[in-house]
Amino acid sequence: MTTAAPPATATDPAAGKPSAAEVAKKRLSSPWASVAVIIIAVLWTLPTFGLLVSSFRPEMAIKRTGWWTFFTDPVVTMENYKSVFGESASVNLAEYFVNSLVICIPSVLIPMALAALAAYAFAWIDFRGKNMLFLAIFALQIVPLQVTLLPLLKLFVQWDLSGTFWTLWLAHSTFALPLAIYLLHNFMREVPAGLIEAARVDGAGHVAIFFRVMLPLLTPALAAFGIFQFLWVWNDLLVALVFAGGGNEVAPITLALANLSGTRGTAWQLLSAGAFVSIVVPVTVFLLLQRYFVRGLMAGSVKG
Repeated sequence: MTTAAPPATATDPAAGKPSAAEVAKKRLSSPWASVAVIIIAVLWTLPTFGLLVSSFRPEMAIKRTGWWTFFTDPVVTMENYKSVFGESASVNLAEYFVNSLVICIPSVLIPMALAALAAYAFAWIDFRGKNMLFLAIFALQIVPLQVTLLPLLKLFVQWDLSGTFWTLWLAHSTFALPLAIYLLHNFMREVPAGLIEAARVDGAGHVAIFFRVMLPLLTPALAAFGIFQFLWVWNDLLVALVFAGGGNEVAPITLALANLSGTRGTAWQLLSAGAFVSIVVPVTVFLLLQRYFVRGLMAGSVKG
C-alpha cells in the first residue's frame, strides 16, 4: 500500500527557491519598506504643507522669509483669503471656483453614463465588428490630446458653442470615453455569465439586466473612473486655456490662478491662498471615495 506524498509548496525546500511573488511580498512588507514609504509620503506632502502655512502668513513675511520660519515667529492672518474671496476682494476667485464645479460635474457624469452603456454592449451583446470597434476605441487612448484641440475648436466655432460650458463638457467627455469604456468593460467581463443567463431566464432584457443587475455591481469601477476624471478635469489647464481662454464667464479656477501668476507674479500671498483652496476639493473627493479606488483599479486584472 502506497500513500501519495503531499504536494510541495513554493516555500518547501523540496520545491526549490521561493517564487518571485513571495520574495517581492516579503521585501515590500519589511520594516525598511515601511520606513521608505513613510519618507516618500512626508516628502510628497511637505510642499502642500508649506503652501498651507504660507497662505496664512502676512505678505511681507512671505516675501522675505521661507515658510519654515513661521514656527520661530508664528504670525497668522486671514487677509490673504479675504483678498481673493468676498465681495470686496481684489481678485475674486469665488466665481471661478463655482465655474470649476459646473465644469467638473457634467464632465464626469456624461462620459460615465455613455461609457457604462457602451461597455455593456461590448461585454454582453454580440454584433458584427464588435472586436474591431473595441480595438479602435482602445487604440484611441494613445492619441495625444494636443492633436485634437484645433479640430475640436474649429467644430465648436462652427456650431456657435465657443464661450460656453458646452465646449468644455464635450471636450472632456470625448477625451475620457476611451479609458472609461475600457475600464468598465474589463469590470463587466468579470461578472459571472450564469448571473446574466439567470436574469434572461427570468425574462429580463438588456435594459433590465443593465439597470437591475449590472449597474449595482459597477459601483467600484464607476467610483474609480469618477475620481480619475474629476481630478483630471479639476486640475486641467490646457483644455480650459484653449476652449475657455477668451472669456472669464466659463473659466475654471486653474485658469484664474495661471492669469494671477502672470499678472501678479510677486503677489505670493494671493497665489498661496488661491492655490490651496483649489486643491481642497480634489483631496476631499479622493478621501471620500478612496475605498472604491483600489477596487476599481483592480477590476478585470485577476481571475478567480
